[in-house]
Amino acid sequence: MARSLSRSFLLLALGASIASATAAAGADSAAAVQDDPHAACAAPPSYVPADLLERPLPLRKGIGNSHEAVTTKSPEAAAYFDQGLNYLESYVWIEAARSFHQALRLDPALAMAHVGLSRVFSGLDNPEAARRAFEKAKALAPGASERERRIIDIREKQLAAMEEIDSPAKLLAYRKAIDDALAADFDIPQLWLLRGNAEEANATGRGQRGTSGSIAFYERALSLDPDNASAHHFLVHSYETIGRIDQALVHGEAYARLSPAIPHAAHMWGHDLRRVGRIDEAIVQFRKADALERAYYEAERIDPSFDWHHGHNLDLLATCYEHKGQMRLAEKTMRDATALAPVDAYRAFNMRELPSFLIHQARYAEALEAARALTRTAYPQSRTVGHALAGQALIGLGRLDEAATALEAARHELEAVPIVTPGTVPRRSSVEPWVESLRGELLLRTGKGVEGRAILKDVQRAFRSIPGPDAWSQGLFRLESIARSAVAAGDWDLAEFTAGQMLEHDAAYAGSHYTMALVLRHKGDRAAADRELQAARRFWRDADSDLPELSRTAAPAAP
Repeated sequence: MARSLSRSFLLLALGASIASATAAAGADSAAAVQDDPHAACAAPPSYVPADLLERPLPLRKGIGNSHEAVTTKSPEAAAYFDQGLNYLESYVWIEAARSFHQALRLDPALAMAHVGLSRVFSGLDNPEAARRAFEKAKALAPGASERERRIIDIREKQLAAMEEIDSPAKLLAYRKAIDDALAADFDIPQLWLLRGNAEEANATGRGQRGTSGSIAFYERALSLDPDNASAHHFLVHSYETIGRIDQALVHGEAYARLSPAIPHAAHMWGHDLRRVGRIDEAIVQFRKADALERAYYEAERIDPSFDWHHGHNLDLLATCYEHKGQMRLAEKTMRDATALAPVDAYRAFNMRELPSFLIHQARYAEALEAARALTRTAYPQSRTVGHALAGQALIGLGRLDEAATALEAARHELEAVPIVTPGTVPRRSSVEPWVESLRGELLLRTGKGVEGRAILKDVQRAFRSIPGPDAWSQGLFRLESIARSAVAAGDWDLAEFTAGQMLEHDAAYAGSHYTMALVLRHKGDRAAADRELQAARRFWRDADSDLPELSRTAAPAAP
């Protein structure tokens, strides 16, 4: 009876996935009518040296508990395969590759290790190497089990869908291959995890952009294996995406507990501790992740720039310090992150943290220099945001004509940002609000307040809708910058709207309450303003003693 119900669930889920894929394809097609999506699948070769990916390593503990049976006569090769699988499912690309290569040294006929390497190279944005590794797996398929051959077929369908990322037919073929495998091997958690990954918007999904459609598949994996660390990991991401931070916290704690040697596990729990105002606890987790990473780089003699996660973790740690008003620690941490080479589009785009921070501190000349550094990277995402932030700094310096020129440069670069992108590569919808923010503020400062106000209200909604932890933090501080511009321009309608957005976005941020206090003081409601100021002082209790806003909480002036 239970098996029958489970199979019914699979059929229902498959029907839902077909509907969602069709709807997504329709949306993508509509977008394509308006904009050229450019070369959405283009990606550079792997930025990690091949010799590093092949370097031998020991077996390790505390990295998760995923297991998949593989055809090999070597128990040690099987152990290294499982190690690679656990690292793969935590996006530790370098160690996953090293583990799969070690498995192949022990058993060159281990087809599934080549499948694992193919998935690693997709994570490293190297589609050519991913295809080559897959072809090796396919050549070894005759010696693999029937179950393994089905997994090899799944990977072939996935690669085809990744290579034609806007094809709904190929995405559905990929999902159907997993469903067919589940029909034969219904009680294998790894297949359910893969099926949840496949519910993402395109075939590059690996657990980071799941929504409500993914959750049922991951929950099914947990029903088969209640302590499956990878299922908890993917559920954190999925619940974050749909805004269920209460549930993300539960799974974040479990993932951190079950994978104590994985920096990303501590980091993920920090994501959501931050979202519920438990900033000090979030800092503990981000610092734990940082300590694990630094010890690893030293022990293994690895350049931190090769690890995508290191800069990301530093970014979130820095914004936690900024959230608390600890600006010296925030700046030091941001500069540590900025010192890392921008080896991919994701890292390069996130380098916007430092110029944004400097603009927030009214250090406009320094911000202009930092923003212009972004315009010289190899990636249109960072070049676009670099020009946009340069324009913001130029507004602060009173150089409005140059800011308008920066806006045009940003709009030109934006055209090169793809609409559909693989993995976590920033897409146009995540970059465009930075350009529109500059356009709205220029209108606000040049006597076109009605038009500028409308744009900036839309921009705030756009910032708040961008998924991902970096976007959540940056969205908050971008809202605050808009509020400051509104107050400086005397647009109290926009300032009040923005203060409300800030409180909705993060009521545990002192700046949200401080901004609302300014609005209430302007409206003459001193009692309500004083209540907001009390809240601001409470959240800034550990702030730098010279934080300017802190000195104004008794009688706030314009930010």
